[in-house]
Amino acid sequence: MGELILQVNHLSKSFGSNLVLRDIDFTVEKGDVISIIGASGSGKSTLLRCINLLETPTSGEILYHGKNVVARGVNATEYRSHVGMVFQSFNLFNNMTVLENCMVGQTKVLKRGKEEARQHAMKYLEEVGMAPYINAKPRQISGGQKQRVAIARAMAMDPEVLLFDEPTSALDPEMVGEVLSVMQRLAEEGMTMLVVTHEMAFARDVSTRVVYMNQGVICEDGSPEELFGNPQKQETRDFLSRFRNS
Repeated sequence: MGELILQVNHLSKSFGSNLVLRDIDFTVEKGDVISIIGASGSGKSTLLRCINLLETPTSGEILYHGKNVVARGVNATEYRSHVGMVFQSFNLFNNMTVLENCMVGQTKVLKRGKEEARQHAMKYLEEVGMAPYINAKPRQISGGQKQRVAIARAMAMDPEVLLFDEPTSALDPEMVGEVLSVMQRLAEEGMTMLVVTHEMAFARDVSTRVVYMNQGVICEDGSPEELFGNPQKQETRDFLSRFRNS
Protein backbone atom coordinates (compact mmCIF):
# COMPACT_ATOMS: atom_id res chain seq x y z
CA MET A 1 0.00 0.00 0.00
CA GLY A 2 1.33 3.42 -0.95
CA GLU A 3 1.28 6.71 0.90
CA LEU A 4 -2.31 7.75 1.59
CA ILE A 5 -2.98 11.35 0.49
CA LEU A 6 -6.78 11.65 0.47
CA GLN A 7 -9.43 9.64 2.23
CA VAL A 8 -13.14 10.28 1.70
CA ASN A 9 -15.41 8.81 4.37
CA HIS A 10 -19.22 8.53 4.17
CA LEU A 11 -19.45 11.61 1.95
CA SER A 12 -22.92 12.78 0.96
CA LYS A 13 -24.04 15.91 -0.87
CA SER A 14 -27.55 17.25 -1.34
CA PHE A 15 -28.78 20.26 -3.26
CA GLY A 16 -32.07 20.95 -1.54
CA SER A 17 -34.03 17.69 -1.61
CA ASN A 18 -31.85 16.30 -4.42
CA LEU A 19 -29.33 13.80 -3.03
CA VAL A 20 -26.44 13.88 -5.53
CA LEU A 21 -23.81 11.87 -3.61
CA ARG A 22 -24.63 9.06 -1.20
CA ASP A 23 -22.21 7.62 1.35
CA ILE A 24 -19.06 7.77 -0.78
CA ASP A 25 -15.93 6.02 0.54
CA PHE A 26 -12.78 6.50 -1.44
CA THR A 27 -9.00 6.74 -1.09
CA VAL A 28 -6.23 8.32 -3.16
CA GLU A 29 -2.65 7.14 -2.75
CA LYS A 30 0.51 8.82 -4.01
CA GLY A 31 1.01 8.08 -7.72
CA ASP A 32 -2.59 6.97 -8.32
CA VAL A 33 -4.15 7.93 -11.64
CA ILE A 34 -7.85 7.40 -11.00
CA SER A 35 -10.42 7.83 -13.76
CA ILE A 36 -13.99 8.41 -12.60
CA ILE A 37 -16.47 7.31 -15.25
CA GLY A 38 -20.25 7.17 -15.45
CA ALA A 39 -23.24 8.68 -17.18
CA SER A 40 -23.91 12.42 -17.00
CA GLY A 41 -25.63 13.27 -13.73
CA SER A 42 -24.11 10.38 -11.79
CA GLY A 43 -22.33 12.73 -9.35
CA LYS A 44 -18.78 12.57 -10.74
CA SER A 45 -18.15 16.31 -11.03
CA THR A 46 -19.88 16.99 -7.69
CA LEU A 47 -17.52 14.51 -6.02
CA LEU A 48 -14.52 16.34 -7.48
CA ARG A 49 -15.93 19.73 -6.46
CA CYS A 50 -16.44 18.46 -2.91
CA ILE A 51 -12.87 17.13 -2.76
CA ASN A 52 -11.65 20.59 -3.88
CA LEU A 53 -14.04 22.30 -1.39
CA LEU A 54 -15.81 24.16 -4.19
CA GLU A 55 -18.91 22.48 -2.78
CA THR A 56 -19.41 21.82 0.92
CA PRO A 57 -20.36 18.21 1.62
CA THR A 58 -23.67 17.73 3.43
CA SER A 59 -22.13 15.02 5.60
CA GLY A 60 -19.00 12.92 5.85
CA GLU A 61 -15.34 13.89 5.91
CA ILE A 62 -12.42 14.44 3.54
CA LEU A 63 -9.04 13.70 5.08
CA TYR A 64 -5.89 15.20 3.54
CA HIS A 65 -2.92 13.47 5.16
CA GLY A 66 -5.27 12.56 8.00
CA LYS A 67 -6.63 16.07 8.59
CA ASN A 68 -10.33 16.66 7.98
CA VAL A 69 -10.49 19.59 5.54
CA VAL A 70 -14.28 19.87 5.87
CA ALA A 71 -13.87 20.87 9.52
CA ARG A 72 -14.30 24.48 10.60
CA GLY A 73 -11.29 26.75 10.39
CA VAL A 74 -9.57 25.00 7.49
CA ASN A 75 -7.97 27.41 5.00
CA ALA A 76 -9.58 26.25 1.75
CA THR A 77 -7.28 28.38 -0.45
CA GLU A 78 -4.18 26.93 1.16
CA TYR A 79 -5.57 23.39 0.84
CA ARG A 80 -6.39 23.97 -2.85
CA SER A 81 -2.76 24.90 -3.49
CA HIS A 82 -1.98 21.24 -2.68
CA VAL A 83 -5.01 19.77 -4.43
CA GLY A 84 -5.22 21.63 -7.75
CA MET A 85 -8.08 21.55 -10.24
CA VAL A 86 -8.39 21.78 -14.01
CA PHE A 87 -11.90 22.68 -15.20
CA GLN A 88 -13.70 21.78 -18.41
CA SER A 89 -14.27 25.48 -19.15
CA PHE A 90 -10.58 26.38 -18.52
CA ASN A 91 -11.39 29.22 -16.05
CA LEU A 92 -8.50 31.38 -17.28
CA PHE A 93 -8.46 35.11 -16.56
CA ASN A 94 -9.30 36.73 -19.91
CA ASN A 95 -7.64 40.04 -19.04
CA MET A 96 -4.29 38.36 -18.33
CA THR A 97 -1.69 36.89 -20.66
CA VAL A 98 -0.91 33.18 -20.68
CA LEU A 99 2.17 33.84 -18.53
CA GLU A 100 0.29 36.06 -16.06
CA ASN A 101 -2.39 33.39 -15.69
CA CYS A 102 0.30 30.94 -14.61
CA MET A 103 1.95 33.40 -12.20
CA VAL A 104 -0.98 34.95 -10.34
CA GLY A 105 -1.77 32.01 -8.05
CA GLN A 106 1.88 31.58 -7.19
CA THR A 107 2.34 35.21 -6.15
CA LYS A 108 -1.04 35.60 -4.40
CA VAL A 109 -1.35 32.23 -2.62
CA LEU A 110 2.19 30.87 -2.37
CA LYS A 111 3.69 34.37 -1.90
CA ARG A 112 6.43 33.68 -4.41
CA GLY A 113 8.43 36.57 -5.81
CA LYS A 114 7.69 37.58 -9.40
CA GLU A 115 10.89 36.22 -10.88
CA GLU A 116 10.56 32.85 -9.15
CA ALA A 117 6.91 32.64 -10.20
CA ARG A 118 7.85 33.51 -13.77
CA GLN A 119 10.54 30.83 -13.95
CA HIS A 120 8.21 28.26 -12.47
CA ALA A 121 5.41 29.21 -14.88
CA MET A 122 7.78 28.99 -17.84
CA LYS A 123 8.95 25.54 -16.80
CA TYR A 124 5.41 24.15 -17.03
CA LEU A 125 4.37 26.19 -20.06
CA GLU A 126 7.33 24.66 -21.87
CA GLU A 127 6.31 21.22 -20.65
CA VAL A 128 2.81 21.57 -22.15
CA GLY A 129 4.11 23.19 -25.35
CA MET A 130 2.72 26.67 -24.68
CA ALA A 131 5.93 28.65 -24.15
CA PRO A 132 5.63 30.37 -27.58
CA TYR A 133 2.26 31.86 -26.51
CA ILE A 134 3.18 33.49 -23.19
CA ASN A 135 2.10 36.97 -24.29
CA ALA A 136 -1.20 35.86 -25.82
CA LYS A 137 -4.54 36.49 -24.13
CA PRO A 138 -6.92 33.50 -23.79
CA ARG A 139 -9.17 34.79 -26.60
CA GLN A 140 -6.22 34.52 -29.01
CA ILE A 141 -5.60 30.80 -28.53
CA SER A 142 -7.57 27.63 -29.24
CA GLY A 143 -9.54 25.58 -26.73
CA GLY A 144 -6.89 22.89 -26.62
CA GLN A 145 -4.22 25.51 -26.01
CA LYS A 146 -6.31 27.11 -23.23
CA GLN A 147 -6.63 23.77 -21.51
CA ARG A 148 -2.89 23.17 -21.75
CA VAL A 149 -2.34 26.59 -20.16
CA ALA A 150 -4.83 25.67 -17.42
CA ILE A 151 -2.85 22.47 -16.74
CA ALA A 152 0.42 24.45 -16.62
CA ARG A 153 -1.19 26.94 -14.25
CA ALA A 154 -2.30 24.14 -11.92
CA MET A 155 1.12 22.44 -12.08
CA ALA A 156 2.94 25.72 -11.30
CA MET A 157 1.38 25.61 -7.82
CA ASP A 158 3.31 22.35 -7.18
CA PRO A 159 0.17 20.47 -6.14
CA GLU A 160 0.35 17.04 -4.59
CA VAL A 161 -2.82 15.97 -6.39
CA LEU A 162 -4.38 17.27 -9.61
CA LEU A 163 -8.14 17.00 -10.17
CA PHE A 164 -9.42 17.12 -13.75
CA ASP A 165 -13.14 17.78 -14.28
CA GLU A 166 -13.95 16.53 -17.79
CA PRO A 167 -10.93 18.42 -19.19
CA THR A 168 -11.67 17.53 -22.82
CA SER A 169 -15.47 17.81 -22.96
CA ALA A 170 -15.49 21.45 -24.14
CA LEU A 171 -12.93 20.81 -26.88
CA ASP A 172 -13.27 20.14 -30.58
CA PRO A 173 -12.40 16.50 -31.36
CA GLU A 174 -9.08 17.35 -33.02
CA MET A 175 -7.93 19.15 -29.87
CA VAL A 176 -8.77 16.35 -27.45
CA GLY A 177 -5.63 14.39 -28.28
CA GLU A 178 -3.23 17.21 -27.50
CA VAL A 179 -4.66 17.61 -23.99
CA LEU A 180 -4.83 13.86 -23.31
CA SER A 181 -1.20 13.47 -24.35
CA VAL A 182 -0.16 16.13 -21.81
CA MET A 183 -2.17 14.31 -19.12
CA GLN A 184 -0.64 10.98 -20.10
CA ARG A 185 2.84 12.46 -19.77
CA LEU A 186 1.99 13.80 -16.30
CA ALA A 187 0.76 10.33 -15.32
CA GLU A 188 3.98 8.76 -16.58
CA GLU A 189 5.96 11.28 -14.50
CA GLY A 190 4.17 10.06 -11.37
CA MET A 191 1.66 12.88 -10.84
CA THR A 192 -1.22 11.83 -8.59
CA MET A 193 -4.36 12.51 -10.63
CA LEU A 194 -8.11 12.20 -10.27
CA VAL A 195 -9.82 12.49 -13.65
CA VAL A 196 -13.55 12.73 -14.34
CA THR A 197 -13.71 11.74 -18.00
CA HIS A 198 -15.76 10.36 -20.87
CA GLU A 199 -12.55 9.34 -22.65
CA MET A 200 -12.72 5.58 -22.17
CA ALA A 201 -9.42 4.87 -23.94
CA PHE A 202 -7.65 7.18 -21.48
CA ALA A 203 -9.41 5.52 -18.53
CA ARG A 204 -8.48 2.08 -19.83
CA ASP A 205 -4.89 2.75 -20.93
CA VAL A 206 -3.52 5.42 -18.59
CA SER A 207 -5.30 4.92 -15.24
CA THR A 208 -4.05 2.83 -12.38
CA ARG A 209 -7.63 2.65 -11.09
CA VAL A 210 -11.09 3.19 -12.54
CA VAL A 211 -14.15 4.16 -10.51
CA TYR A 212 -17.61 3.71 -12.03
CA MET A 213 -20.31 5.93 -10.52
CA ASN A 214 -24.04 5.62 -11.00
CA GLN A 215 -26.81 7.68 -9.38
CA GLY A 216 -24.56 9.20 -6.73
CA VAL A 217 -22.84 6.05 -5.52
CA ILE A 218 -19.64 4.23 -6.40
CA CYS A 219 -20.77 1.03 -8.10
CA GLU A 220 -17.37 -0.40 -8.88
CA ASP A 221 -13.76 0.49 -8.15
CA GLY A 222 -10.86 -1.52 -9.51
CA SER A 223 -7.97 -1.75 -11.94
CA PRO A 224 -8.66 -0.93 -15.61
CA GLU A 225 -8.20 -4.63 -16.40
CA GLU A 226 -10.84 -5.60 -13.85
CA LEU A 227 -13.32 -2.90 -14.70
CA PHE A 228 -13.08 -3.05 -18.48
CA GLY A 229 -12.23 -6.74 -18.75
CA ASN A 230 -14.51 -8.28 -16.16
CA PRO A 231 -17.01 -5.81 -14.66
CA GLN A 232 -18.83 -7.31 -11.69
CA LYS A 233 -22.10 -5.40 -11.82
CA GLN A 234 -24.77 -5.35 -14.47
CA GLU A 235 -25.00 -1.55 -14.57
CA THR A 236 -21.23 -1.33 -15.16
CA ARG A 237 -21.53 -3.82 -18.01
CA ASP A 238 -24.45 -1.89 -19.50
CA PHE A 239 -22.53 1.41 -19.33
CA LEU A 240 -19.33 -0.03 -20.82
CA SER A 241 -21.13 -1.89 -23.61
CA ARG A 242 -21.72 1.49 -25.28
CA PHE A 243 -17.96 1.99 -25.57
CA ARG A 244 -16.94 -1.51 -26.59
CA ASN A 245 -16.74 -0.60 -30.27
CA SER A 246 -14.98 2.73 -29.86
